[in-house]
Amino acid sequence: MAKCAFLGLGVMGYPMAGHLVAQGHEVTVYNRTTAKAEAWAKEYGGKWASTPREAAMGADFVMTCVGNDDDLRSVVLGDQGALAGMVDGAIFVDHTTVSAAVTRELYADAKATGVSFVDAPVSGGQAGAENGVLSIMCGGDQAAYDAAEPIMQAYGRTVKRLGESGAGQLTKMVNQICIAGLVQGLSEGLHFAEKAGLDLREVVDVIQGGAAGSWQMVNRHATMADDHFDHGFAVDWMRKDLGICLNTANENGASLPVTALVDQFYKDVQKLGGGRWDTSSLIKRLRALD
Repeated sequence: MAKCAFLGLGVMGYPMAGHLVAQGHEVTVYNRTTAKAEAWAKEYGGKWASTPREAAMGADFVMTCVGNDDDLRSVVLGDQGALAGMVDGAIFVDHTTVSAAVTRELYADAKATGVSFVDAPVSGGQAGAENGVLSIMCGGDQAAYDAAEPIMQAYGRTVKRLGESGAGQLTKMVNQICIAGLVQGLSEGLHFAEKAGLDLREVVDVIQGGAAGSWQMVNRHATMADDHFDHGFAVDWMRKDLGICLNTANENGASLPVTALVDQFYKDVQKLGGGRWDTSSLIKRLRALD
């Protein structure tokens, strides 16, 4: 069993840190909102710290799951950042979805202090985090990954190294690109069914086992039919992720016309007041056009 620190207790990090305790690890958490860290410690029996540095002191593994590039830098760097408290040979595992550029930057910073850095963004949403069945795509040195993999299995069903530093983040971009087009297609299909006077649930019951089937269809069609959009990853966060994808595509020459279009559709959803709605709310935009 390992001594771990977990920085960031949002809808994903809170249960992920809890799974570490359930597996017998010693866990100290940090969160910008102290009340949430205190609540987590009370619920799971772990400890909480007032700074990332304090949480990371003496830890074998430090995990993060925060918001964006700047949030990640703020908990890693500086006098009160996690690196300042980590011991030589410790391993930093970042579960945040961020740019590959900041990942490589922090990988170099960590290496200079004798710490290994693994980028390990996750997919599976809040339900996946709560049930401990996330997909975790990793980049970094093989030895660091090999050491961290058994720890990540506390909340990951699929854990895989894809290459050197940044490879995990690039793979997460592929994931988000695929989801964007898929959710738009599902939204258009269900909207078409509504306009045609069909029963959405009956339609999905027929087609979900065929070539059109997907996780999104199985798990989101009913809430989309009911106009409920508080069941998963928020539009604001999806736009952050798609922005990373599009910026990276500009750098590597990839063509992402559908992703760029869906990003603008999500911008329309934000204008409808849906920044905190889940990503299946793309259908809300189509209904608003009626």
